[in-house]
Amino acid sequence: MAKKKEKEHNAERLPRKEYEKELKALHVELVKLQQWVTAKGLKVCIVFEGRDGAGKGGTIKAITERVSPRVFRVVALPAPTEREKSQIYAQRYIQHMPSAGEVVIFDRSWYNRAGVERVMGFCSDDQAKKFLAVTPLFEKMLVESGIIVIKYWLEVSAEEQQRRLEERITDGRKIWKLSPMDLKSFSRWDDYTRARDEMFAATDSSWAPWYMAHSEDKRRVRLNIISHLLKQVPYKDITHDQQIKLPKRGKIGSYKSADYPFRLIPERF
Repeated sequence: MAKKKEKEHNAERLPRKEYEKELKALHVELVKLQQWVTAKGLKVCIVFEGRDGAGKGGTIKAITERVSPRVFRVVALPAPTEREKSQIYAQRYIQHMPSAGEVVIFDRSWYNRAGVERVMGFCSDDQAKKFLAVTPLFEKMLVESGIIVIKYWLEVSAEEQQRRLEERITDGRKIWKLSPMDLKSFSRWDDYTRARDEMFAATDSSWAPWYMAHSEDKRRVRLNIISHLLKQVPYKDITHDQQIKLPKRGKIGSYKSADYPFRLIPERF
């Protein structure tokens, strides 16, 4: 039965060749977007939320792998310190907001309070409700200060989530992705669904709407989100405005390298 499910899963997946072709074209557009954001001094804040194992990290990597980390900055904050716990809730996030010419991507965000903190009991129900009440105002403040706020929620089925989490246990390359919190929250599917629904109802505003993406197929969801993202920030191609030419190379061989005993890396491959 498990093999049959795996077969069905693979059959639905976008072929790698097609995925890489489409991704390459989208990467070109992301570079154009990057140049536009830099030239116009735009400030873009992208929030990624979703269930454990929904593919947030892989999607963020697909967005950022061909652009400059100085423009596309990823923020993935650890658990708050004791000092941060004593601050106003949004304080640790505000300091990471984009300046002119930056795109900041939050791999989980202030919405921790509406999700994991609420479900796992790290905040009271009253604190969670107050958070949901003030968050639209907080995000309106961001938008009115000139920040473009884009919020994505990645949704995955319970069966596919379990498959991915089990894969993290058996695959040595992915074991680091499986946190103790993932294990504790695994049995609370309905609690997370309820928290998600209440979060959407309270914070899906006209100035900072939520966009949901189904991520049963990681390749498809990455392409879909990047395509959607490119439409949220109107841009023009200014890459061709810069006439780039390599200068003439200086004379080679006029300097003789020193006879230095370099520690060469063994060439095993």
